[in-house]
Amino acid sequence: MTGQALGYGTDRVMSTSEILALLREHLDVVVALGSAFVALVSAFASRAETRRQRRLQTEHLRQSIDAASLEWGNHAIDALGRAAMFARTRHLQANEGSFIGGKTSQLIGLSALVERGRMFFPNLDADNKGVDKDGAYRGHRPPILDALMWAYFELEALTRDGGPTGDNSAEFIDDCRRLMVSELQAHLDPRRLDKIVERYNDQTHDNRRDAINRAKALKARLETRRPGVILDTPPVPGSQTETTQ
Repeated sequence: MTGQALGYGTDRVMSTSEILALLREHLDVVVALGSAFVALVSAFASRAETRRQRRLQTEHLRQSIDAASLEWGNHAIDALGRAAMFARTRHLQANEGSFIGGKTSQLIGLSALVERGRMFFPNLDADNKGVDKDGAYRGHRPPILDALMWAYFELEALTRDGGPTGDNSAEFIDDCRRLMVSELQAHLDPRRLDKIVERYNDQTHDNRRDAINRAKALKARLETRRPGVILDTPPVPGSQTETTQ
């Protein structure tokens, strides 16, 4: 609103009292503009706080998942270490019953670790392979779980006498452990902050390809070492032929 419209000359400067009078006449407009400004500032502040809280929640979730993954990994490292030592000392078992009991205990532990590991490392390419299987078993196992499975099959085929030497079996299991540890470190990636979801699948293409090739090489060695071992899991439960005694 101009000074001329208010009855003042166009070249006359409004005094402070006149400005205050003008504001009082249009107090509702001033209040509305002030309220709008405060609301806008509050909206931006609220949005910034929401983003900050979301980042904190995401980081907390990440830390929780990393802690659970690391706990699983620690158990897996221990289990593979015990399996390798069991292979090295197989000939020291007092008798066949003691050997079978110790091996069975090791196998149960490795099998359970593979199943628990599926919570952190789902199968790859689940839409294109094994679509007739249960959801968690479709696709290809990631290399980190393959490492545990190849160690499982090596231990399962281990005998108290005969076959590859205990040291040779232990070295194969140690190779499986090295692959597992490398893949676990890539998953946790302690040297950088990255996003919480799909971190395992977001490894560089070269790293993923190298890990898969290493797992395939271990599988080929296992098949050579243990002819006749069955490495593929059956399809949906209940599809096996029932046998009687």
